[in-house]
Amino acid sequence: MSLLLLLHPRPSLHLRLPSAPPPTTTNSFSRFKASWQELAGVLVFSAIPFTAVKAIANSPLGETLQRRMEEKKELYKNNYSKYKALSDKARTESIWYGEDRPRWLGPISYDYPAYLNGELPGDYGFDIAGLSQDPVALQNYFNFEVLHARWAMLAALGALIPEILDLVGAFHFIEPVWWRVGYSKLKGDTLDYLGIPGLHLAGSQGVVIIGICQVLLMVGPEYARYCGIEALEPLGIYLPGDINYPGGILFDPLNVSKDPVAFEELKVKEIKNGRLAMVAWLGFYTQAALTGKGPIQNLLDHIADPFHTNLLSTIKCL
Repeated sequence: MSLLLLLHPRPSLHLRLPSAPPPTTTNSFSRFKASWQELAGVLVFSAIPFTAVKAIANSPLGETLQRRMEEKKELYKNNYSKYKALSDKARTESIWYGEDRPRWLGPISYDYPAYLNGELPGDYGFDIAGLSQDPVALQNYFNFEVLHARWAMLAALGALIPEILDLVGAFHFIEPVWWRVGYSKLKGDTLDYLGIPGLHLAGSQGVVIIGICQVLLMVGPEYARYCGIEALEPLGIYLPGDINYPGGILFDPLNVSKDPVAFEELKVKEIKNGRLAMVAWLGFYTQAALTGKGPIQNLLDHIADPFHTNLLSTIKCL
C-alpha cells in the first residue's frame, strides 16, 4: 500500500480560481522529470535511517547496548517461555481456539479440513480451495494475512478521516477524497503531509521523486521483516515475541500483551477487523470506479435516499 495513500497528504489550501487551460504535452511530461539535485536530496534523506542504524551498531554505544542485552538475554528468554506457557493455556481455555471454536458455516454440518485445527487466531475452518494443506504454506499465508490486514486498517483510516473532516467543516482541503489525491499530484499540486501547511518533504517534488522516496523508505522495514525480529539486536534491542507479535517496548509500548488471556482474544479481534478492512477496500475501489465519490459521501447519499441510491441503481445508470 502506498505511503502516499496511508499518510494521505493533502494539497495546500488556497482559493479556488477559474480553471486554467489544459497543460501542454511538454508541461505534463515535465512533472515526471527530476533534476539531479532532487534525486540526490531524496537519496540522502532516505539513507539517513540506514546510516544511523549502522553507525550506532558499530559505535561504542552500540557495543554497550549489545553487551547489556546479552547479559539479560537469558532472563528475557526465560520470561518469554513462562509467558508462552500461559498463552498456550489461555488458548486451550478460549472459545476462539481449538476444536470447539466457531466455524464459518455456524451450526451447519460440514467436513472441515483437519489441518485447520484452531491453533491460529481467526481460524474458522475456511479453506475451500485447499491452499493451506502444507503447514509451512499455512503459516506463510497467516503471516501475509496479518501484514495486509494491518495495512488495510491503517489505509482505511487514512481514507475516511480526511473526508469526514472536510464534510463536517473542520478542514477544507482541495481534494479530500482518497483516490483523487494522487491525481491532484499528477496535476502538479503541492502536497502537505499530515495536513500541516508547509510540511512538504517529497510532496513538493515530482511524481518520480515521490515514487523513489517511497521505495527507498520501505526497503529498510521490509528488509528487517525479512530478517526477522533478530534484526534489531545489533542495536541492543531484544524482541521476545515472534514475527507477527514481536512485543517489547517498540511494538507494544502500552504493554497490552501483559495479560495472556486478553492478548489471545485481541489477536482474534485484530484479524477479524483486518479482514473487514480488506473487504472494505474492495468496496472503496468499486465505489470510486462506479460513482467517482468517496466512501463517506456515498454512505450519506444512500442514507438520504436508500431506494434510489444503491448498488442496483448505480449499475443501471452505467
